[in-house]
Amino acid sequence: MKHLTSLSELTTADVKAILASARELKDKFLDGDRPPLLRGRVLTMIFEKPSLRTRNSFEAAITHLGGGSTFLSVKDAGLDGRESLADVARVLGSYADALVLRTFSQRLIEEFASYAACPVINGLSDERHPCQALTDAFTMQEVFGDIRGKRLVFVGDGNNVAASLSIAAAMLGFSFTLCGPRDYWLDDALLADLRAKHPDANLVQTDDIPCAVRDADVIYTDVWASMGQEAEAEKRKSDFGPYQVNTALMAQAPKSCRFMHDLPAKRGLEVTDEVIDGPPSLAFQQAENRLHLAKGLLAWLLDAR
Repeated sequence: MKHLTSLSELTTADVKAILASARELKDKFLDGDRPPLLRGRVLTMIFEKPSLRTRNSFEAAITHLGGGSTFLSVKDAGLDGRESLADVARVLGSYADALVLRTFSQRLIEEFASYAACPVINGLSDERHPCQALTDAFTMQEVFGDIRGKRLVFVGDGNNVAASLSIAAAMLGFSFTLCGPRDYWLDDALLADLRAKHPDANLVQTDDIPCAVRDADVIYTDVWASMGQEAEAEKRKSDFGPYQVNTALMAQAPKSCRFMHDLPAKRGLEVTDEVIDGPPSLAFQQAENRLHLAKGLLAWLLDAR
């Protein structure tokens, strides 16, 4: 059975197949065609964290494909201790054709997948955000065509999005640079695993902004304090202050450089209005593409091509 708990459990061929599925379904959508590939199928979502894009993109995706969805909080699902995780996974896996979990714990998602009798999708955890990284690769393909050799520079925190993007980069052949304070770099174990699996991967970490961005095709940023890190917000604001993506930072990159952000954005902190609303910005194209990636992913997981 196929799951998506992290990109690292997929092959490069799997990733390319998901992106191709998303491309095909978006093209059909733009032509006014919504093929009911998942008629009668049920998607169940269990969210511990609030969501705008993840919940709505998956609800819209399953509806476009002819199916339906149910939504549960962690308390509704009994994952607050009312029932064992294994029991919840077995029950819901017998009702649904696919499950999306959005939680703090990556381990919870992986354990849930080990018991569920249907595909499980990581809709975000503190460690990984595979659906976002797939969407970002899809968006880059729309903009650049072939993305092998393109250079993505992630300015800020080595968080769940950055980690998943580094995996996508290693698999798809674009380079990934994390530019931020050393205390916030990616986990050494993740990088060691990527370099073992993808020895030709171009993965760099630096705190030198001009060096990092001078040849960038994409500058990407995210919030400095994610959900669950509110107590660290003031320290992070101080630590990341020099790494704000503003017009001065963008001016150090090539004029052709594009800007990406997975949203929500804390405008005036990690990015200024002039950048996120400016012509180089792909932030809202990324947001729209969460729908098309969700459709492609569901069709791939459920073999509905």
